[in-house]
Amino acid sequence: MKYIFVNLKRFDIPKSWGGINTLCGVQEYGVAIVKGADRALEGKSGLVPAVFFPEAYLLDAGRARRADSPLQLGVQGVFRRDVGDGNIGAFTTQHTARCAAALGCTWAMVGHSEERANLKEILAEGGAQDFTAVHRILRAEVKAAQAAGLNVLFCVGETAEETDRREQVLEQQLRLGLEGADLSKVVAGYEPIWAIGPGKTPPDAPYIAQTARMIKNILPIPVVYGGGLKEENAAAIGALPEVDGGLIGLTRFSGEVGFYPEEYAAIIEKYLQQ
Repeated sequence: MKYIFVNLKRFDIPKSWGGINTLCGVQEYGVAIVKGADRALEGKSGLVPAVFFPEAYLLDAGRARRADSPLQLGVQGVFRRDVGDGNIGAFTTQHTARCAAALGCTWAMVGHSEERANLKEILAEGGAQDFTAVHRILRAEVKAAQAAGLNVLFCVGETAEETDRREQVLEQQLRLGLEGADLSKVVAGYEPIWAIGPGKTPPDAPYIAQTARMIKNILPIPVVYGGGLKEENAAAIGALPEVDGGLIGLTRFSGEVGFYPEEYAAIIEKYLQQ
């Protein structure tokens, strides 16, 4: 089974406000993504496809999703606590896993590099120097997601400063972050943080394969490439037996940058052509 995930960026912010709203208007965003993804998935088999939405679009996405669609919905993050034990929902500004499940999600993303960076920044503002607290916070999020019945895409990866101790970094992220989790409902997303962004050089196929083996030696879970599955690298990554899928952020990296369902279809086709 191969996992093809999409992590939607903030394409919903109008260009006049600094965004890259290239697909449709904000009000139609969730519906357009689901319908476009469904078209892209027609005739494809052997896939677990999921789109991780900003929470504002989950309700519309859930309504637009066909009952027989293979497409699954994911939330881009969950809070580490949830309703229950006398708390009936006092979570202002927080997104709980049970809320995501009620909106139709079956997946939650935890530990994306942007989330990790945010947690480190908050801790640093308080004077912290021991950032293992990040792993413990993410572990609580994983447990909250699984308690709500959600599968977890758990993102891990090293920065440029950590490449010389990559295995140690990944092992700490995985073992501390997933301690006590149901690993049968976890997929690891490997993000080489040092290679993500404009002008950066992505890792080659042997590096990705080696890292996937490394992760699987640490914990027996599927691994997807989270550094950006795209049309240019889909065939090469699809040919790696160690890798179980990929995470798509953008489908177009120049001109009208954004996510386009027809280009999503082309990425899937190239990934599956092996």
